[in-house]
Amino acid sequence: MTDVPPLHQMNPTGRFTERAADYVKYRPTYPAAAIDAILEGLGPPDKLVAADVGAGTGISSRLLADRGVRVIAVEPNTGMRQSAAAHPRVEWREGTGEETGLDAGAVDLVLCAQAFHWVRQDEATREFARILKPRGRMALMWNERDRSSAVMTGYRDAIRSVGGEHPAELREFDPGVVNRVGLFSGMKMLEWPSTQRLDESGLIGRAMSASYMPKEPDQVELVTQLLKELFARFREPDGMVTLHYMTRVWMWTKS
Repeated sequence: MTDVPPLHQMNPTGRFTERAADYVKYRPTYPAAAIDAILEGLGPPDKLVAADVGAGTGISSRLLADRGVRVIAVEPNTGMRQSAAAHPRVEWREGTGEETGLDAGAVDLVLCAQAFHWVRQDEATREFARILKPRGRMALMWNERDRSSAVMTGYRDAIRSVGGEHPAELREFDPGVVNRVGLFSGMKMLEWPSTQRLDESGLIGRAMSASYMPKEPDQVELVTQLLKELFARFREPDGMVTLHYMTRVWMWTKS
């Protein structure tokens, strides 16, 4: 992996443009326990302002907003922003992890869900500290495939059949990138098992929502066939399959 360029050099702001519709339909949500942990101790949710940076189509933004938080969803990709369902407590802004466009000390919480690996991490960490209020919280969250699950092993093999697993999936988060900046303290990591249940078309759509999936017809045909075979092998009596994830949240307090 040493010859692979950093993910922030792989067109992170544009690569999801043609995947937005699949992203809305097929990306997994996050467990309620993760949202509970992110908000714990910050005070009444309806008094909080959060920045959801790299918000995509607003999956995590709406989870916070449903708790009463006022959310500023920061997303650089126009297609993703336009595909997001409206929510009365979510305001959308164009911006990046390195340049959110928000005022200094504007928010109580910065959440970056499934996105921190796409940014220049030192710069984004400094930007998150800048926009947070004193003692504000930064939370980084990912759904990661549970590699002990047979269905997820088959899912991974299907994806690898059309060009290999992308560095975005192979990357391991190093919390030292945040700690070394010296602007946050009190690091904590929590994790929870989570699942996503899909029918056959949903399983295929989930794979196709990934930015690295091929667009060439022969490659699409191959991975589609492999996913149909996977679905048939693991289909449950109600006509669904269950994908297994580990949801991990890393949290810090602004020093």
